[in-house]
Amino acid sequence: MRAAIRILGIDPGLRRTGWGVIDVEGNRLAYVACGSVASDERDAMGARLVAIHDGLARVIGDFSPAEAAVEATFVNKDASATLKLGQARGVALLVPALAGLAVAEYAPNLVKKTIVGAGHAEKDQIRMMIGMLLPKATPQTHDAADALAIAVCHAHHRTSAVARAALAKAAGG
Repeated sequence: MRAAIRILGIDPGLRRTGWGVIDVEGNRLAYVACGSVASDERDAMGARLVAIHDGLARVIGDFSPAEAAVEATFVNKDASATLKLGQARGVALLVPALAGLAVAEYAPNLVKKTIVGAGHAEKDQIRMMIGMLLPKATPQTHDAADALAIAVCHAHHRTSAVARAALAKAAGG
């Protein structure tokens, strides 16, 4: 019997970064916790990034995940908004990496397709499916629900993601 693997899913955002923690044992998924880390839009960019860093570091300290997964950046027409999201995403990748976790990345369409079966699902559909997959989950925001979806996506694709990371590490990259 395999031991449970604890996965942290992160939905990066500058205003709110969602996080969700699940345990995976074989094909069984179990909800652990979820929430979001907020930053004050009146603060300077550096202070906002520190808030995200500190919040995610606290989550990792509290729940001790073994692996992490982060949603890849969605590029839109507003270059400034995309850049700001990229900075928040950088922190979302950095914090688990600093904690020694392998960090996988997933495109938004793959997350949606994994959870709902369609790559262009709406947030309400994702939230409904998360409720079915993780009945004890009670995400208060779309960010937290999305983070749980990212964790579930990683649970389904982690074998290939872990193998890719090991190959990249062996190749020196």
